[in-house]
Amino acid sequence: MEKKLSVNNLVVSFRTPAGKVQAVRNISFDLQKGETLAIVGESGSGKSVTSKAILGILAGNSIVEGGSIIYDGMDLLKVSEDEFYHIRGDKIAMIFQDPLSSLNPIMRIGKQLTEAMLLKGKARQKSSRQAFNSTLALFEKAMVEASAKGDGAKAEQLKAMCKNFDKFEFKHIELEQAYMTAHEAAEEVVDAIKDVLFHIEKKAFEDEKYNINEIIRLAKQVPNDYVVSGTDAEKIAQLAAELKKVSGGEIGRKEYPQTVRILTQIKEIVEEALKKDEPDFFNMGYYITFSGEALPDKPVAELNAYLRRYADEHFMDEFRHYAAEALAHSAKEHNALKQEALKVLEEKRGVFTAENLDKTACYEACRVMSEAVEKSIDRLEINKDSVAYTFAISLKGDLDQYFSGIGKNKKAAVVHNKQQKKYDRLAAGGKKPSWKVPPSTAVDLDLAKETVLACVDRMIEHYKAVLKNKDARDYDGETKRLIAFFKENASGVVLKVTKTMAKYKALKLMEEVGISDTRKRYRQYPFEFSGGMRQRIVIAIALAADPDILICDEPTTALDVTIQAQILELINSLKERRHLSIIFITHDLGVVANMADRIAVMYAGKIVEIGTSEDMFYSPAHPYTWALLSAMPDVETNEKLEAISGTPPNMIYPPVGDAFADRNKYALKIDFEMQPPMFKISDTHQAATWLLHPDAPKVEIPKTITDRIARMKAKRGAAHE
Repeated sequence: MEKKLSVNNLVVSFRTPAGKVQAVRNISFDLQKGETLAIVGESGSGKSVTSKAILGILAGNSIVEGGSIIYDGMDLLKVSEDEFYHIRGDKIAMIFQDPLSSLNPIMRIGKQLTEAMLLKGKARQKSSRQAFNSTLALFEKAMVEASAKGDGAKAEQLKAMCKNFDKFEFKHIELEQAYMTAHEAAEEVVDAIKDVLFHIEKKAFEDEKYNINEIIRLAKQVPNDYVVSGTDAEKIAQLAAELKKVSGGEIGRKEYPQTVRILTQIKEIVEEALKKDEPDFFNMGYYITFSGEALPDKPVAELNAYLRRYADEHFMDEFRHYAAEALAHSAKEHNALKQEALKVLEEKRGVFTAENLDKTACYEACRVMSEAVEKSIDRLEINKDSVAYTFAISLKGDLDQYFSGIGKNKKAAVVHNKQQKKYDRLAAGGKKPSWKVPPSTAVDLDLAKETVLACVDRMIEHYKAVLKNKDARDYDGETKRLIAFFKENASGVVLKVTKTMAKYKALKLMEEVGISDTRKRYRQYPFEFSGGMRQRIVIAIALAADPDILICDEPTTALDVTIQAQILELINSLKERRHLSIIFITHDLGVVANMADRIAVMYAGKIVEIGTSEDMFYSPAHPYTWALLSAMPDVETNEKLEAISGTPPNMIYPPVGDAFADRNKYALKIDFEMQPPMFKISDTHQAATWLLHPDAPKVEIPKTITDRIARMKAKRGAAHE
């Protein structure tokens, strides 16, 4: 599966008057494409801190002490706010717990839905143009090197091919944009007419002037050679003029029959037009640009087949051939550079294993390693090598953390000694202070050093794996993805988000998330919606930019049980339709039973168990997971729910052993002395509990849990019969 996000050894703390709170402690997980990963745990376990770190919205008193969050070739912990502007909301969106706090109470819903689309449209055009031009330039260079081999005439021919591809690709987008404008106007005018006819029938027609003028305006945008054309286009224009004349912008009751007749005729013509096939504008763009002939008069399906054959025979087959050669050449060239980079990494690794790291030597090794890795990156690979792209900034950041920590620890030691003497003096005088002495260290240097070395080792192992599989690449498939990349970014350049387009998209989003009577709701304020409807609006806003990843932070906590089920079902259906990858955060394990592909259980800033949904519900291994399962409501038993006794530890002073030990009735002596590692149970299932150690005493899962598992299995079996 394709990895969409990778969190590696993340450590996040917060400065407070009482000391440094360690909120997230060295956690790692991956999010795969199309997967729902649930993160479950009590309040204060670090779930929301993790999600906010991913989105770059941590509080001002936060300290990211280590780790990386890798997305699309970037470490989100290291990118600038300007770079995050193109990610937050566009690529990674978030739904918060309280929908009302996410909405502006004095702004209409429609305005809130369209605002981000309009603001980000121009920025998206600029970034698309940059991506298209830079990649095409690299592609042209690789094509010439791979296929011309010093032949000047051949090189000029290949350069001309790239220029021609650029030229007709933008013609394709111009044609497609004109079609989409007309097609969207046609869909919207049908919706608007249905709405008006419904209100006339119910004798509840309001705001006549606005609605009729809107229909007239949309009708003028409908004509297009492949939507409404010829005599139908002329008829639409006549009907729109007649509608304006009859209504004069406003309708009295005596004009209703004529208005209904005109609107019905417009609707019937447009509905029939919307049944037409969509032309192949990519190949049409080539034909119009280079054939020098008029388009053949054929039905759309036949025309598409003809245009495909024409473009393939005259250009695309040859272009794909040279493109595959270019990609193979670029890969071969960069694999050699990867081999050189691997040699540099292995030679310089020893600098970071010394007992006391030398600052000058470390930063020089960092520079040499980073230059070697940067040089080895093949920038024609559409699926970016995130490990390589983020290596330089990650290694430097980890070194900065280590060496700045030395100075911070010296200051912390001075403060600690001063406060300890004061504490001891007061205690000796019989006055036990209510405050606590701050720690003697601010940064765990051993951990920081391990993080530096882990960054280097991860890069070494990654390049070894890449080079091992270098002959297994499918260059024909990569050529298809490259051409799709060019199409997508050309579309991004030409596509200008207008107010009309934004409104149309907003209405469609409202409809998609289950809000009825969208035109009326579009003009309402948040207070006019119920809690469940407000959450649907927030989901629509999050989806406005078609994100890759959706983070849901307790999205159902503030809702009643019935509405919770509806919102969960909605999120599930949106995931399937839009191919989203979802991180779902909740304190209630039962909420994610039917929607999570994998579940990570967090406690006191650490992931204590992770596995598939089946692993977690049918073979849980950590006592904390048992406790969460015991606390889940179960309508099929009269057994009393078991509360988890005690409270989570004070994370200013995290325990040396297992953080759950004080609340764990199955705790062993070692639980109070040493943190357990992650024990592998299966390829999909891991848990951090000493009970899984081969020498640990045998502890059975509590009977209440085994009984519940048996009931769940029986219920699942009955459902599949």
